[in-house]
Amino acid sequence: MKFGISYSTPYYGTDPDRLMAFAQHAEACGFESIYLPDHIALYPGAQVGAMEMPSTLPFPDPLDCLSFVAAATQRILLGTGVLLLPYRHPVVLAKRLATIDLLSKGRMRLLTVGLGTLPSEAQALGVDFASRGRRADEAIDVLRLLWSGGADGVSYHGEFFSFDNLCVYPKPHETQQLPIHIGGSSRAAARRVGRRGDGYFPGGMLMPAERAAQLDLARATAVEAGRDP
Repeated sequence: MKFGISYSTPYYGTDPDRLMAFAQHAEACGFESIYLPDHIALYPGAQVGAMEMPSTLPFPDPLDCLSFVAAATQRILLGTGVLLLPYRHPVVLAKRLATIDLLSKGRMRLLTVGLGTLPSEAQALGVDFASRGRRADEAIDVLRLLWSGGADGVSYHGEFFSFDNLCVYPKPHETQQLPIHIGGSSRAAARRVGRRGDGYFPGGMLMPAERAAQLDLARATAVEAGRDP
């Protein structure tokens, strides 16, 4: 069994020396990975379930933080828990993730993506909250397509993203793909795992029976999609 550890910037703060020391100590203790959370913007009254989120909670960009951690460590894997995928353009994201993976020599391997639960955060970024699931599905497909593409480029025409003969370099370190893990607490997230995920990051608020049901649903959906459960 391998263990990851989360560095919660709302709890620990944003001091760079503390983040660096935490990551180095986690690596020395034998943790496999370190995760950073994500929010782009908060607002007064924002709630996740029954929990209100103070609008001053600090959420520095997790990918920038992971680049910083990578430069200060040697082995620990880098992860997001979770990156709000609908709010980032996949063409830009493909470049950023591949760059971190390249500079860290293949450690950007625990990318976990989710949809986000704050409607006004989506609105501020020009994303329709109701269609963010479909947008995330397309973004996953675009990321994998761009990473696998060669010098002739790749083309994509979807509901949200469209391009022709596009090349994005560099590629991830020593591979054409990065694993994409799916996070969430809903059965829709479990189905997304089965259809597109390389792993599952189920929400921490789930009770054991619901967690087991969602794992079963993820596996069943993978079988229906012709994928290895």
